[in-house]
Amino acid sequence: MTIQQISVFLENKFGRLHEILSLIANDEIRIIAATVSDTSEFGILRLVTTDPHKTFQILKNHQISSNISEVFAIVTDRNSGQITQTIEHFTQAGLSIEYMYCFSTSKAGFLILRTNNLEAARNVIRRASLVCVDQAHIADL
Repeated sequence: MTIQQISVFLENKFGRLHEILSLIANDEIRIIAATVSDTSEFGILRLVTTDPHKTFQILKNHQISSNISEVFAIVTDRNSGQITQTIEHFTQAGLSIEYMYCFSTSKAGFLILRTNNLEAARNVIRRASLVCVDQAHIADL
């Protein structure tokens, strides 16, 4: 029900993002979704790739600070308000959303999110009959 996401800590330095993305591309790993958030001193690059373990190993081999975490990739339709309706299930259950980002394909939208309680989030997903993409099918997107 969850997928693995790579979080990379980026120095706010010209060209650093390109350098990291090039390492991944050189190994022919496809990036499915990505987001960058920043502070004044560093940024956090979050990636969903077709091979998170290989991605992590590449980064580790280049001494790039990163980690793997579990997130949910919830399938949504692309209609107005769909993300709001999806988030409402978590809010009603009292779960905080630590972060989220979205992407879409020609067929569907996807909401990547991390909550403050993975097990409680799994229960919300089951009760609300939300559909999640699992790690085995992420490359099919």
